[in-house]
Amino acid sequence: MNSIEADLRPAPARAPAKRRAPTYAALDLGTNNCRLLVATPAPGGFRVVDAFSRIVRLGEGMGTSGVLSEAAMARTIDALKVCAAKIRRQGVTRARTVATEACRRAANCQDFVERARAATGLTLEIISSGEEARLSLTGCAPLLEASRPWALVFDIGGGSTELSWARVRDGRPEVAGCVSLPLGVVTLGERFPHGAAGADAYPDMVAEVDAMLAPFDAEHGLSAVMREGGVQMLGSSGTVTTLAGVHLDLPRYDRNRVDGYRLAFAAVEDVTRRIAAMPVAEREKHPCIGRERADLVLAGCAILEAICRRWPVGTVRVADRGVREGILLALMAEAGRA
Repeated sequence: MNSIEADLRPAPARAPAKRRAPTYAALDLGTNNCRLLVATPAPGGFRVVDAFSRIVRLGEGMGTSGVLSEAAMARTIDALKVCAAKIRRQGVTRARTVATEACRRAANCQDFVERARAATGLTLEIISSGEEARLSLTGCAPLLEASRPWALVFDIGGGSTELSWARVRDGRPEVAGCVSLPLGVVTLGERFPHGAAGADAYPDMVAEVDAMLAPFDAEHGLSAVMREGGVQMLGSSGTVTTLAGVHLDLPRYDRNRVDGYRLAFAAVEDVTRRIAAMPVAEREKHPCIGRERADLVLAGCAILEAICRRWPVGTVRVADRGVREGILLALMAEAGRA
């Protein structure tokens, strides 16, 4: 073969360029926290490629003022700037950025949303309490046991607490009822400022939450069903993950140890008493509580205790997941259908 003939041979076929997996982002802006997850689809769910979480206390002081304060909005926009940078850097294909109770209630919410969009490029979607509960249930669904036909799933937030009562069929929850209580760790803590830091007003906090749970219990007959058995309880919030970390005596918070852990009600009571006896300064130094939760954790304990007392299932499964995971699963399912 001469050189001319060699030059005329077709070039070897190149391997096609590997297509980059679509990337999704879910941002959940609550009364207390700003959280982001960035993920790509994976067998059985998704693989997290980036994450962010910061306590911003967006709803601080709103219980008396009815508006978001300048300081709270500034803190939150700073956190949203970090989230926006991560979304751009990861080349996100689709995203959903939602805001919950503080923005639902604030008189100046629209002003805040416009300022946030101008500063970060993110458009916050103010979702209803029902949508928040649905997303949280979707995000927690992989932890539900198919062998138990009923589930009570709750999310103790900063400004509200969402509860979902669901029928579990083939491992999938079907919502039978949901409610949003206008009490979270921030709002309840601000109503009982001394009780939030110490134990003096703790019984009053528990009683106030229980009174709000009673109508939901009566409407759906939860207590009657629970007496028959076959009910599981799952909690998604900083409160239950914190209590699990303290109970396990973790030297630092470890999601792999906490997510899915089964926390007995006796352990909830024991850890609550330990936390109530701690001075705030001691709570700040605890690796699973920290400075940002030290003055709020007892209010969360009161909400959890009210739930456990009214519906004594005996064990609560801890979920370090919720709205963000629900958003990601929904976005990926929509893309799959398309």
